[in-house]
Amino acid sequence: MGEKILYHTDLEVYQLAFDAAMRIFHLSKSFPKEETYSLVDQIGRSSRSVCSNLSEAWRRRRYQAAFINCLNLVEAEAAETQVWLSFSRECAYLSVKKADHLINIYDHILGIIVKMNKYPDKWIL
Repeated sequence: MGEKILYHTDLEVYQLAFDAAMRIFHLSKSFPKEETYSLVDQIGRSSRSVCSNLSEAWRRRRYQAAFINCLNLVEAEAAETQVWLSFSRECAYLSVKKADHLINIYDHILGIIVKMNKYPDKWIL
C-alpha cells in the first residue's frame, strides 16, 4: 500500500497533470506569435485548470457533492486540453508524436478522475 496522501501535491493525478501542464507551457513557447492570445492562451489555461481544480477538490472533500463537482471540472478541463492539443497537432505546431503522447497522458488523468468520481468515499473526510 502506498504512503498516506496529505496534500493535493501528493496525488499521482496532480503530479501527472502538473508535469503535463509544464510540458505544454514549454512547448507552446514555440507556437507562432499570432496564436499567443488564442491557442497558446487556451491550452495554457485549460492545462493549468486541471491542477488548480484538483487542489480545490482536495480541499472540498469534506462534502461529497462539492468534491464531485470539482472533479467534474477537472474532467472537463482535461478533455478541453486534449482538444487544444489536437488543434496544435493539426496546425503542425506540435509533432504528431508529442501531441499524441500528451493526449495519452490526459487520457490517463481522465481515467484516474473517473475512478475518483465513481468511488468518492475513498477520498471524503
